[in-house]
Amino acid sequence: MITQGVQVTGRCSVCGGTTTCDVGQFFDDGMLCWGTEGRCADCLNGWCEQDSGSVTPENIRQALLQVHGAARLRLSGDLLSLAPVLQALRNARELSLSEARVQATQLAETGLIGTLVEMEILAVHLRRRSVAASVEPAA
Repeated sequence: MITQGVQVTGRCSVCGGTTTCDVGQFFDDGMLCWGTEGRCADCLNGWCEQDSGSVTPENIRQALLQVHGAARLRLSGDLLSLAPVLQALRNARELSLSEARVQATQLAETGLIGTLVEMEILAVHLRRRSVAASVEPAA
């Protein structure tokens, strides 16, 4: 399992007190998943949510990027055809063919940037199609 998380604070919607929330992404059984779990220090308000799909809510992505920084996915070998890259991107991200072409071109040139979990998931999908890929810090 590939996972990354961060703890954020906020204001309670019930009492206005301080909330502490754990947010994160993880890759489990071939799926991109995310979750939030929070509680208020001043009242009984608490929550726990988890979901999966091709796109993580932006507030979770931004919290992870802010604390952990971005990761870059690059192709690490010679590529005879973009077809397996297109297939991997379409499968992993549920993209249209034109969206996958744009991302495949970007991947072949400068690489794709996202959270560590997102880039590792794409790397797994690429490797399943015999496309060599590496993930590194984007900085």
